[in-house]
Amino acid sequence: MDDLDTINLVLLALRLIIGLGLAMHGYAKIFRGGRLEGTGGWFDSMGMRPGHVHARLAAFTEIGAGLLMAVGFLTPFAAAGFVGLMVVAFWTVHKGSGFLVASNGWEYNLVLAAIAVAFATLGAYEYSLDSALGIVESPGDGFAGTTGFLISVLLGLGAAALQLGVFYKPDEVESDTSS
Repeated sequence: MDDLDTINLVLLALRLIIGLGLAMHGYAKIFRGGRLEGTGGWFDSMGMRPGHVHARLAAFTEIGAGLLMAVGFLTPFAAAGFVGLMVVAFWTVHKGSGFLVASNGWEYNLVLAAIAVAFATLGAYEYSLDSALGIVESPGDGFAGTTGFLISVLLGLGAAALQLGVFYKPDEVESDTSS
């Protein structure tokens, strides 16, 4: 195995880990624990209104972005999904808890978003659908490079800002519990 094969294999493994890991989070929102109903209640309790809509939006975005990242297809758009999800999770759940994940901090959110943006910028490499379909042949080609970086960061941040700006109503949670 030459160096490029090793790089391709390692990057495939990393894409599979973060992609399938995120997809599993979406799957769990639908089929485990409180399922979509319980997840919707949790979203309502943190101020993401209406919770039942955001439970579905989060679950299907996690599954979709995760699977796209795992197979390396339209990687900058998959990365934008990661960025958007992680920004919303940071803002609604983790921002007041410090950095370390052991204290419910935002460390994990940052790591997933950063890895996704790195893939958007570098490309998914040879062992990916992007490469097989000729979308990205090498780093800096097609959607990779600056274009991939900008798609992942600006689209992800924009989607998160729009969602939070329109639907995040934590003041309504406080008034719901005080009445």
